[in-house]
Amino acid sequence: MRLGVDRLLIEPELRKPLAGRRIALLGHPASVNHVGRHSLDALMSLVGGDGGLNITAAFGPQHGMRGDKQDNMVESDDYVDPIHRIPVFSLYGEVRRPSDAMLDTFDVLLVDLQDIGTRIYTYVTTLAYVLDACAKHGKTVWVLDRPNPAGRPIEGSLLEPGWESFVGAGPLLMRHGLTFGELAKWLVVARGLDLDCEVVPMQGYDPAAGPGFGWPRDQLAWVNPSPNASSLNMARCFPGTVLLEGTTLSEGRGTTVPLEIMGAPDLDICRLLKCMETLQADWMQGCQLRCCGFEPTFHKHQGQLCHGFQIHTDSVHYQHDAFRPYRLTALFLKALRLEYPDYEIWRDFPYEYETERLAIDLLTGGTFLREWVDDATAEPADLDARLTPDEARWAEERAPYLLY
Repeated sequence: MRLGVDRLLIEPELRKPLAGRRIALLGHPASVNHVGRHSLDALMSLVGGDGGLNITAAFGPQHGMRGDKQDNMVESDDYVDPIHRIPVFSLYGEVRRPSDAMLDTFDVLLVDLQDIGTRIYTYVTTLAYVLDACAKHGKTVWVLDRPNPAGRPIEGSLLEPGWESFVGAGPLLMRHGLTFGELAKWLVVARGLDLDCEVVPMQGYDPAAGPGFGWPRDQLAWVNPSPNASSLNMARCFPGTVLLEGTTLSEGRGTTVPLEIMGAPDLDICRLLKCMETLQADWMQGCQLRCCGFEPTFHKHQGQLCHGFQIHTDSVHYQHDAFRPYRLTALFLKALRLEYPDYEIWRDFPYEYETERLAIDLLTGGTFLREWVDDATAEPADLDARLTPDEARWAEERAPYLLY
């Protein structure tokens, strides 16, 4: 299997259209080649000489180009790279869209971001914003494609009109099942952009092949694309567990397995799991659920013993096409509301620069999930009836963009 960045590094013919043009790189800590060298360092080794590259700038998304910030709404500054002496501009600082001055530093933008296959991951929105800006200013974009560790399965709802935010760039399904290159192609069409956008596809990538089912785990080391994306297991769970960011429940931040566990103090987790099984047992399939205790060292419920469960997709119990993390997390929230009717589930706080709308609604792209959880008469079948048409529509819409 060969990554897009590796193809660019070793195929001189592929690089020919870049000759004589100023090049910038949009990357982050997981922007590495097959031997783990950061893409900026690797590309800089090609500067000068025949077939060389002229790298003039770099850009970093949320958490930084090299990975300097831990949490949401913790911004990065612009700086000069101490090794390569080029400007590194932050797209999660004073601005989240590239400014005119930033755009003046390059002709071609190489995008080499490792995504994890979920709509709310802010790198998706950053991609949309740079595509918009490059189209407006006549720049060229090359996306160096990478695997989607969550694979091809899709789940969740489409973002509703009017619910766009930094965790929702457009009418994309929560678990979208596209690689970043495929996603870029879809965004160009969906946003009606007149843009020279090329994808350098991977070679030998099979998103249906086990045991990685999207992530070639025997060929590529896992590098955290963001501080809390610490494993393939997290990437598989994330389309569901990320919903807990909009709740008072812990999603495991402040532990060594963030976004793989969920819980809170004073919960009878066995009681909740029994309720979930009674409500819709098949939404719990495809993984192993393990009751556990955990104590976050920071973030929600810091220093308190929480009772919850961990989702395991890294054993013989994992069934790639049966695992539905969005429905699993929704079922947990529904059981919590039924068993603890007065529990304060929804967290009201500034979330990704939004202060008026609830985080849970921004995450789900509408109010329907929260309303379903809070409606004591609503059943799993009602949520299924809301999700299934969106999933069918997305399966049809994404089909023309699949490269593998």
